[in-house]
Amino acid sequence: MKTVLRLSLLLIAIFLVNSCSSTRSVADQAVITPLSGTSVVKEGSIVYGLPRTVFTVVVEMERTIEIPGPYARYASDMLGLDNIIRNETESWTIENVSVKTSEELDPSEFYVIKSDGLFRSDVLKLKKEGIILDLNPDIYASAGNQSENFGAEQGQYRSYDLGSDEYFRLQRDTAYKRINLDSSFIRIPYVVEKMKKLSVDQLAEKAAKRLMDLRDGKHMILTGEANVFPQSSASIDEINRLEKQYTELFTGRTISEKRLFTYQVIPSKDMMGKPVTIFRFSDLTGPVAGSDKGGQPVNVIFTPEQKTKALSVLNNTVTDRGGQVYDKLFYRVPDVADMKIMLGQDVLFNSRRLVYQFGQVIPLPANYIIGQ
Repeated sequence: MKTVLRLSLLLIAIFLVNSCSSTRSVADQAVITPLSGTSVVKEGSIVYGLPRTVFTVVVEMERTIEIPGPYARYASDMLGLDNIIRNETESWTIENVSVKTSEELDPSEFYVIKSDGLFRSDVLKLKKEGIILDLNPDIYASAGNQSENFGAEQGQYRSYDLGSDEYFRLQRDTAYKRINLDSSFIRIPYVVEKMKKLSVDQLAEKAAKRLMDLRDGKHMILTGEANVFPQSSASIDEINRLEKQYTELFTGRTISEKRLFTYQVIPSKDMMGKPVTIFRFSDLTGPVAGSDKGGQPVNVIFTPEQKTKALSVLNNTVTDRGGQVYDKLFYRVPDVADMKIMLGQDVLFNSRRLVYQFGQVIPLPANYIIGQ
């Protein structure tokens, strides 16, 4: 009797264990499908996305403007200067190119995790490593938009001071008025004063004389011939500044400024090994608007090393049940790509970068724990 009782208890225990094991297996069942193939997202589901690489290209350009002076035609006759600016010109050069890398959610790689029970996975670890991303808008906080930063001082474009101590002269003329005296007329003279504007020739002569006076004064100070010798270099610095301004009235002025332009590039697989135009550049006008076909194209070329190509065989091991994939957590392994930015045949930037879009999307068991 005791043997029968013990056997019965043993059978009941085995039944209970099998029942709990079966229930746990069903409860732990996870269904992971692409969001594009999911019509309804049930309550309690988790949506995650795979990252994609975004490149922010920062181009530093220098703009140089040459402006002729108002007395350019008198430079040779009054000062003996020949190497002067006679026409207004503008030129651009690319000084430096830098590239910043950031990750954002790939809208074509969203997945839904559905589970009826406890879902044990190392999702947090994958998220921390950047392999998968949640729908968190904070990741876009540092993403740059196309912008333009001006580094020039607009005061440099102010008009020239013509360098004269006077621009008008008092001109006296003698005029006459007729007065009827008895039966005759007489002419009485009187003086008429009026302001007359100086001609360009006269203004240029005054500026040239002032420039030569500045040079003579500086020479006397430096040679010790001046009656009062300055105790610091402040006076010489001021004379040099004035001399430069007066000289520019004849030779012209060259203005240089730095400008930063920012462009974003999102690689795709159809860009592999092909030149893709970021913007167009002209030596005369700088960056060309997108609708304008002038200038030379500045191209970026991605050449992947295809180190993850062999991982594509893992995609064939995914189990498909009625159009749904079970117990497989999808992630993407980035591939190494050689990145070149070129203007014609000139290489402006060259570096090796990790690009998620060029890697393979492979499955991982959903309950796989990294490091175990």
